[in-house]
Amino acid sequence: MVKTIVLLLFTLIVVPVFTVYFDQNSMNPEQLNLLMQSGGIALALALAAFVVSTITGNCSQVDKMWSIVPAVYAWHIALIADFVPDAAQPRLILMALLVTVWSIRLSYNFSRRGGYTWKFWTGEEDYRWEVLRKRPELSGKWQWMAFNLFFISLYQMGLIWLFTMPIMVAATGTNPLSWIDYAAVFITIFLLIIETVADQQQWDYQQEKYRLKKEGQTLTGKYLKGFVHTGLWRISRHPNYFAEQSIWVVFYFFSVAATDRWLNWSVAGALLLVILFKGSADFSEGISLEKYPDYKDYVKSTPRFIPNPFKK
Repeated sequence: MVKTIVLLLFTLIVVPVFTVYFDQNSMNPEQLNLLMQSGGIALALALAAFVVSTITGNCSQVDKMWSIVPAVYAWHIALIADFVPDAAQPRLILMALLVTVWSIRLSYNFSRRGGYTWKFWTGEEDYRWEVLRKRPELSGKWQWMAFNLFFISLYQMGLIWLFTMPIMVAATGTNPLSWIDYAAVFITIFLLIIETVADQQQWDYQQEKYRLKKEGQTLTGKYLKGFVHTGLWRISRHPNYFAEQSIWVVFYFFSVAATDRWLNWSVAGALLLVILFKGSADFSEGISLEKYPDYKDYVKSTPRFIPNPFKK
C-alpha cells in the first residue's frame, strides 16, 4: 500500500511537470495567471479539507467536494477569462454545462449515501479510510496525518484541478466548434447514462440486500453472493469507474478540438485519474476478495473496467 501511495504522489509531481515542460509555450501571462488562480483555489480547498478532517476525524471532506469543485473551476474559466477568442466562447460554455450535469449527477449519488448533511463536516465517511487507518504503516497518529495531508487532501484536490484543466487549454484556442466537439458531447452523455445506470443498479442491489438482512431473511438468488454482479456489472466489475475515467479522457479532446494540438499539458489530469482508479480498484477489490468467497471467480470471469458485452 505504501508503494502505491508513493507512486501516486510521484506521478502527481512528475506527470504535470513533464507535460507543462513539453508544452511550455502554449500560455501567455494572462492565461498563466488564470491558471494560477484556479490552482490557488485547489490548494486552499485541500488545506481546508485537511484541517476539517483532522479536527473531526472524518476524512471524506475531499469526497464532499469531488463532484462540486470541477464545475466551479469550469465556470470560473468560462466566465472570468477575458482573453478568450470569440470562437472559443461557445465551446467553453458547452464544456462548463457538461461538467455541471456531471456534477449534479455525482453529487446526488453521493448525497443519497449519506455523504452530505447540514453540518457539512459530518456525513458518512468512505469505508476505505477506516480500513487504511488499521494498516500498520498508517496506524500511528503522525503517519495518518501525513497520509491525510499529502494523499487524501493535496493529491486528490490537485488531481480534481488537473482533470478539469482541458477547459483552460480550450480557452486559448481559436477553432470554432467542430465534429470533435460534437462527438465528445455525444460520447460524454452516453457515458453519463452508463454511470447513472451502473450506480442505480448497485444502489438497488445493496438496498435490497441490507433490507433482507435487517428483516432476518436468508439471502438467496443473486443476493447470496453479497456483491452486485448483474446488469452492467455482469460485463464489467466497475462499469461506473469505467464511465468516470472515460468522461474525463473525452473531456480532454475538447482542448484538442480548440487548438489542433493532439498532445497538450492538460492531458496530465486524465492520465493521473486513470492511475488513481487503478490503485483504488486494487484496494477495493482486495477488501471484496476477503469479504466475499465468490468474488475470486467474479474477478476471473469479468473484466475490471472495459465492459465485455459478449461475455457469456
